[in-house]
Amino acid sequence: MAIESDTDEPVLEVGEFYQLLTAHLEAGFGRRRPHWVRGEIAKVYEKGHVYVDLVDAGSHSDTKRPVLNAHCWATPWGPLKRRLSTEGVVLQAGMIVNFYGYVDVYAPKGQLGFSITDVDVEGLLGDVARRRQELIARLLGEGLLEKNKSTTLSSVPLRVGLVASPGTEGYSDFTGQLVNSPFSFAITLVKTLVQGESAPPQIAAAIAALDEHGVDMICLVRGGGSKGDLACFDDERVARAIAMSATPVFTGIGHTGDESVADLVAHTRAITPTKLGEEVVGLVARWYATNVQEPSRRLLEFSYDVLNEATVYLGERRRTMIFAVRDRLRAEERHLATTRDRLVVQSRQLLTSASVMIQNNRQLLVAYDPARRLAQGWSVVTTTEGTVVKSLEDVATGDEVRVRVADGTFGARVGEKEESAK
Repeated sequence: MAIESDTDEPVLEVGEFYQLLTAHLEAGFGRRRPHWVRGEIAKVYEKGHVYVDLVDAGSHSDTKRPVLNAHCWATPWGPLKRRLSTEGVVLQAGMIVNFYGYVDVYAPKGQLGFSITDVDVEGLLGDVARRRQELIARLLGEGLLEKNKSTTLSSVPLRVGLVASPGTEGYSDFTGQLVNSPFSFAITLVKTLVQGESAPPQIAAAIAALDEHGVDMICLVRGGGSKGDLACFDDERVARAIAMSATPVFTGIGHTGDESVADLVAHTRAITPTKLGEEVVGLVARWYATNVQEPSRRLLEFSYDVLNEATVYLGERRRTMIFAVRDRLRAEERHLATTRDRLVVQSRQLLTSASVMIQNNRQLLVAYDPARRLAQGWSVVTTTEGTVVKSLEDVATGDEVRVRVADGTFGARVGEKEESAK
């Protein structure tokens, strides 16, 4: 059935319709007539170009919120991204943002789009700050802002869990302090990204893994960078992972003036990775000084006191022994001198007595000398064997005997024996 038209409007092909639509849109919203559009980011995707699904920020219905498919081509996105990074802003879902741009139509897919040429950075900064304060308020209200600070830190934290990106300046600054210290730290590293959209879930997972590993402390480090590079440390996932950790979490993130939500939630915050390394080494050094060096010093001083006291005592005993030995030697010398004198006197007395006795014995012997008896006419008769004849029984008649007189001997024979009268 033919449809009749009351007008003379021509029937347009699809392409012609899009050309007409594009012409009308460009006249009011095209490149030469850009507009500001405000909305909430529902999804953002970057791969050279940036694609953003922007929903109506004023609507409270999630199912009926109008959606604008916005994009920013690579050429204008480069300087815009640098501006945002300098201010520490990373486009992410949930942000309320003002985009400046124009409408474009992609006829092959029947899509109406919005080409972004500028971003209201000031508005974004306000939204980022608001979202940050809201996160801090939520953590405070849940008691999570101080939760990790209440965990107990080991007296000697030598087992260090490290969440970092190896090879970065922050990693080298931190580990250099520990490696070059006089202490033997055991470092357990979980490698993660420390910037970008993929960093927060990796950091949160690394903290949870180290919390189960049984380290004494967990250190989260990242060197300096732009605010955008450090934005992942304001992420709620990272903050909650730190707060819920049963192991104390120490942070050393960025430069001296940087302070992230991760710093606020952590047990202890250092202003740089280098300072964090110094703080960790300082904890062990202070324990070592208190529990090893100071007792050693006191023990050494006590040992010196004991040795000095013993030296004094030995010196006194040595002098006492020297004097005692000297006195004893002198007494013994006097005793020996006295004994010598007594021996000399007694020896002389004995020699005198012996001389007198010898003289008496000599005189007695002279008196009883057989030679004198022989000279007086006595004689000594012996048998031929030399036995002195003392009795008649010693010889028999006819025996030969020898007779000694004063001037010699002669032989004789027993002719007869005659007993003497009694």
